[in-house]
Amino acid sequence: MPTATAHYAGHLRTEATHVASGNTILTDAPVDNHGRGEAFSPTDLVGAALGSCMMTIMGIVAERHQLDLTAVRWDVTKHMLAEPRRIGQLDVHFQMPASLTDKERAVLENAARTCPVALSLNPEIKQQVQFTYA
Repeated sequence: MPTATAHYAGHLRTEATHVASGNTILTDAPVDNHGRGEAFSPTDLVGAALGSCMMTIMGIVAERHQLDLTAVRWDVTKHMLAEPRRIGQLDVHFQMPASLTDKERAVLENAARTCPVALSLNPEIKQQVQFTYA
């Protein structure tokens, strides 16, 4: 069974449906590449997938250690290269609880950096990951 089905909606847009849940994702080409920029671009989704995967794996570790990460926030900045047009770097910044011990911080940071998406991306894509504890 496929993970997702999708179709081209015209005007540089796609709509993908997650088969198991029925949830949908729209994509739009970015303004700097002939699109309207009214939805995630496919490369935006790569950045979002990296941050979400890192958070998911940290969440699994946090549950195992009975840590509450519900207040954690993150942002992702994507840097594109021109020739050939591709992702050159993804910056992920996590705002973490200050109450975590040094040991807990180390375990969570390692979990994030070794998530499946981080390990699946081409090594030519630089991954800059920062954790701020406040």
